[in-house]
Amino acid sequence: MKFSVITITSAILLSSNNNGGVNAFSVAPKTKKYGLHVLAMPTAISTNNDSARDADINNTLSKVLRPKTEKTADTKISDTTRIGNTVVPSIGIGTISWSSDSLTRLENLELQSLVNTACRENAAFFDTAERYGSRLKTALGLGWGETEMLTNKLIERASSISAQESSSSPDEVSGPLVATKFTPSPWRTTPESVVEACRLSCERLGVDKIDLYQLHMPDVVKPLRIFGFAQESLDEVYWEGLAMCYQQGLVSNVGVSNYGPTLVTQCKQFLNARGVPLASNQIAYSLLGRGNGAQETVDKCNELGVKVLAAFPFAMGILTGKYNSDNLDHDSSTMAEDTITSLTKSQKTNMELRDLNQYAKGGQGSDIPSGGVAPLILEMESIAKRRNKTVAQVALNYCICKGTIPIPGARTQAQLSDNLGAMGWRLTSYEVQSLEEKANMLGFEFEGAGFKRTSEKFVGYGVEKWTLD
Repeated sequence: MKFSVITITSAILLSSNNNGGVNAFSVAPKTKKYGLHVLAMPTAISTNNDSARDADINNTLSKVLRPKTEKTADTKISDTTRIGNTVVPSIGIGTISWSSDSLTRLENLELQSLVNTACRENAAFFDTAERYGSRLKTALGLGWGETEMLTNKLIERASSISAQESSSSPDEVSGPLVATKFTPSPWRTTPESVVEACRLSCERLGVDKIDLYQLHMPDVVKPLRIFGFAQESLDEVYWEGLAMCYQQGLVSNVGVSNYGPTLVTQCKQFLNARGVPLASNQIAYSLLGRGNGAQETVDKCNELGVKVLAAFPFAMGILTGKYNSDNLDHDSSTMAEDTITSLTKSQKTNMELRDLNQYAKGGQGSDIPSGGVAPLILEMESIAKRRNKTVAQVALNYCICKGTIPIPGARTQAQLSDNLGAMGWRLTSYEVQSLEEKANMLGFEFEGAGFKRTSEKFVGYGVEKWTLD
């Protein structure tokens, strides 16, 4: 396995973000490829407070991740933006697929290596949620808080390593940052319920103040509706709760998720009246997912000064090219290192894989034309080859160029390494236009796969939907 970044001459670059603004980013000098050597490591990381054991594990992981030829500080790429009052990397790390390797303890060596690297490379911005847990538990609505606790444990160990090796710089992100989410639920009917949930998230994350606290979705979970009972929206109740969290110093920034232009405008006005800025709005957004109100939402948020966090930036892997790997003549240099092998280790369900293959290839009795997404992947490959990048990096950089922060999920160091390669450069306006033209010609949009949809959630008693309008 290789862990590599591209050699770039030290520079301060200015680039249009295609929204009238300017992005500033710097690239550290003399960045070289460096090998990742797998050493013998303990088979488990326990949550027990055993300092000697933790020190041994941290020392081993530190050796595994240390570059062979350069000081760690020299490999950092500084490509940042802002969410409210906080400087963050231009790409985040989604944690929805994170889980422990043990049924009884919080432990995952692969994730520990990923978090160590993210902290060292100035790219430690993790997006999680109170409802995230192991895959099965999350699907059943159980396991609340597990991923928050796992994230805390991984960051604690990574921070102890980084403290020994890192150097500070005014341009760098100030340590690991975590965004989490409150889940609107029928039993949460007061602003105080938001504050209580926020305090519990603080405890699980091991912090006094959360960097970004978001509502997970609009108030759409209304189980009594199926019996004909009217239930009032609690959106304003939750907005009041966000304001209280901010005013009580529990959070640095507040945000929402899956809000369209109308709702995000109303929420911003509500919070402004209480002296609380709305910092972000997380929605499904990608080169293949700009319809159904997504692009209009991005445009409105850019106008309002609300940062968009782009979930599904790879369209569940379609925009990495891996689902077209067997029917296109690929240049392997444009494919992420573990793109093909990740198919054999996929955690996706058979239903999800069926839908994703229909997007990729079309036909097969679906509404998607024969050939599927192939014309767009070929255009992405052409750009990737010219720039010595991967298709996946082009997909992420496109989202950055549109003024958003992509939040790709990552479970391995190889995935994180490739994601980091999307930082420190920008597509030209011509390249952005050519990609959008190819995407528009496909005649379809990405709307999710299996039970994972971009505008609906399975909530136990059924599926609730929302629209970005």
